[in-house]
Amino acid sequence: MPKAPLQHVSTLGIDIGKNSFHLIGLDARGAIVLRQKLSRGQVEQRLANMPTCLVGMEACVGANHLSRQLLALGHDVKLIPAQFVKPFRKSHRNDFRDAEAIAEAVQR
Repeated sequence: MPKAPLQHVSTLGIDIGKNSFHLIGLDARGAIVLRQKLSRGQVEQRLANMPTCLVGMEACVGANHLSRQLLALGHDVKLIPAQFVKPFRKSHRNDFRDAEAIAEAVQR
């Protein structure tokens, strides 16, 4: 998967797990420009070094805590209920595809 410079990421979808978070970054046209797996401690560090963008996550307890941290960094954070992400999921479900579905749902 090609990795473009960080300034091209306009929307970021984050799939939250217990120990690892999966990130998918989309450009303004909706093409994937960032695909990354990070541990829980690396997420805030990674997003602190990125230009501000729209960040989407499925709503849960952990998402509320992380959203407050990202709002303090200047990102625009949207929490989406899982029922609105489900229509955007593709077949052969995995964490990266879940993050991609979250990024697509938050754009609409």
